[in-house]
Amino acid sequence: MKEFGPFSFTHPIALGVATAPTQIEGFPTENSWYDWASIPGKIVDGSSPLRANEHWTRYKEDIDLMASLHIRHYRLGLEWSRIEPQEGRFDEVAVAHYREELSYLLEKGIRPLVTLHHFSNPSWFERRGGFLSKDSIDIFLRYVRYAVAKISDLCSEFITVNEPNVYAVNGYLYGIWPPGRKKISQTLSVMKRLAVCHLRACQAVREIYGDKPVRVGYANHFRIFRSPSEKVPARIQTRLIEYLFQDGITRLMTTGRGSFPFGLFSGVKKGLYCDFIGINYYTRCTMKGFNELPVPASSPRNDLGWELYPGGIRLLAKKYYERFGLPVWITENGTADAADGFRSLYLFEHLQELALNGSFVERYYHWTFIDNFEWAEGETARFGLVGNDFERQKRTVRRSGHFYADIISNRGVTPAMIDQYLSPDSD
Repeated sequence: MKEFGPFSFTHPIALGVATAPTQIEGFPTENSWYDWASIPGKIVDGSSPLRANEHWTRYKEDIDLMASLHIRHYRLGLEWSRIEPQEGRFDEVAVAHYREELSYLLEKGIRPLVTLHHFSNPSWFERRGGFLSKDSIDIFLRYVRYAVAKISDLCSEFITVNEPNVYAVNGYLYGIWPPGRKKISQTLSVMKRLAVCHLRACQAVREIYGDKPVRVGYANHFRIFRSPSEKVPARIQTRLIEYLFQDGITRLMTTGRGSFPFGLFSGVKKGLYCDFIGINYYTRCTMKGFNELPVPASSPRNDLGWELYPGGIRLLAKKYYERFGLPVWITENGTADAADGFRSLYLFEHLQELALNGSFVERYYHWTFIDNFEWAEGETARFGLVGNDFERQKRTVRRSGHFYADIISNRGVTPAMIDQYLSPDSD
């Protein structure tokens, strides 16, 4: 039987939750994921972001629920296709809606961290070629400048781009996300353009705020890559995959310093292009070429078959803190667990790693607040601290949600909480 010891955060760390607009808002808008979901077979269960959580009209209900769970930090996103539904035409009504949501968060004492791009593009932008088009960076910057200026009085923390590596790999290498391509050259081109989008968006946000305080960063997807063997060729291959997937693009997005195959576009200078290192961490994997090998039978895994490896969050946070000397924000961390059978243990083990070894970690955002439309997995993958009955749109706080609320209140895990949430007799 596994034994648990209490822990507390002796260093300042804010514990929050994260969502993405396409995954929760619902209701029609013309973007790449709404279009993709309309193609039979692209979404596991045939669901669509048209329904999702109906957060667009239920945002006050959801924010009230956050506040009741002692959540004071919330990473949310803006849906580009709502703000710029047609090229060059901005929707003041949509902007007013986001202003109302941000204002309500502040009223409830919740600090917003706003993501400007989280996987979805307006349909018109996608038809132009998306981030493969030569003018994509300028088009994205036009949206960024407009949107940020409109909410600059309500928010002072931004993520420019979420997981450019996952966006590019799933959409342009494996073809399982829009636009469904399978070319390594396009994958690398899109990663590079998104990196430059971050660099220039960072500059733009800082220009808009001027002397006012603002913090800007990105959220990259990081994994622990395990070599399939101890042989030198296998280890070299693993290191190359790790570089192509996360290390090369992270160096470019953080410092403006490019290296093959992520060389610089003209006009980008070396410098510091973020105020924190944003880490989205979920799993460890073993790769053979570009193919992921099965998780060892002895390893715990979640509903999607991803290996659960709590030590990875510490290893990655320490690695990139030491590499760049910037505070670390865990911008996503969570697990698919429909039965809520191991999410409390997952939270305990990952947060314990940060409490005992992560004095340089300033933020932790759990993915996700509520069950949502989980991209190609549709409504089948349940990541939420709050469960959602999609048919009735009924929210139910899971046991792990109450556990997380208690962790926030107690700044750690007490012996009583271990008895209540983690002991064999706690069900």
